Amino acid sequence: MKVAFTTQDMQRVDAHFGWAKNIAIYEISAEGHRLGEVIQFDGDLKEDGNEDKLAVKIDAIRDCAIVYTSAIGGSAAARVVAARIHPLKVTEDTEIAGLLDKLQQVLKGTPPPWLRKALEKGKEKTFDFDEEEETDHA
Repeated sequence: MKVAFTTQDMQRVDAHFGWAKNIAIYEISAEGHRLGEVIQFDGDLKEDGNEDKLAVKIDAIRDCAIVYTSAIGGSAAARVVAARIHPLKVTEDTEIAGLLDKLQQVLKGTPPPWLRKALEKGKEKTFDFDEEEETDHA
């Protein structure tokens, strides 16, 4: 599963979703986690009512199941949820490493329903179409 973190310093969740200069994307499972990629954003990122910048960020995290952020506006949250990404607001300056460790522990146990659903993101649904044997009961 892929998880995104809005960050300025790459160590902590210390950025508002719309203002984040960096989004760190980690791959995580019950066995471990690793940094997959860092997406950097340039330009004027401050709050200005321009929601076009949100589309770029949402596209960047489209294959993530969760985005951790220190803040996210209502319309941005709605757009993130519509992209089937679960936004989680955490206290500013929360350490990314600590969040990864906690999430990994949850994955080792019995994840809550919303997280089980998030784990399915990116997995193709498979159907077993094996032919059933027909028997003649005449």
